[in-house]
Amino acid sequence: MLRICGPFILYALALLGANFAAAAEQDFAAIQALREGSMKKLLFHEIPRPVSSEAFYDSNGAAVTLSEFRPKIVVLNFWATWCAPCLKELPTLDALNENLGGDKFEVLAVATGRSSPEDAAEFLLENNIDSLDLYLDPKLKFLRGTGVLGLPTTIVVNGDGNEIARLIGDADWNSESAIEIFEALISDR
Repeated sequence: MLRICGPFILYALALLGANFAAAAEQDFAAIQALREGSMKKLLFHEIPRPVSSEAFYDSNGAAVTLSEFRPKIVVLNFWATWCAPCLKELPTLDALNENLGGDKFEVLAVATGRSSPEDAAEFLLENNIDSLDLYLDPKLKFLRGTGVLGLPTTIVVNGDGNEIARLIGDADWNSESAIEIFEALISDR
């Protein structure tokens, strides 16, 4: 009996999986339609990808991992004090976090490499960036674990802790388009 039913069960499971994938793809298709201006560079993945479990550090030097932010939607930005495009977009990330940050959403800006904690903190203070906490990745382990090759790079992580989208380069994260995208992601939760 199992030999006869086995192929039918496998077919049914495959069809069910395809339907779930199609539903997820349709949701992202609606969200992708909201991309305008610099948000057109935000590329959604067909299938969510695991993220690095490497630690990064808060401003007190305590180790932190992305799993601590579940079940929030997280906008994870990698920046450095020497990176001009990074510095240009940080105020927009701060404004996005100010507008949408809370129990369901958070922007994490991680200063990488040669950005000393003092220089990074000074930059945030001088530019009135006050809704973003300071996070650091001094040895680039977290950055490498996420497959980031250049700065700035921003990764969108879903509530399950998987990467669902990535934007390489700078963007206006507080644009109308960006806000609509993240409001849609938050409301899908």
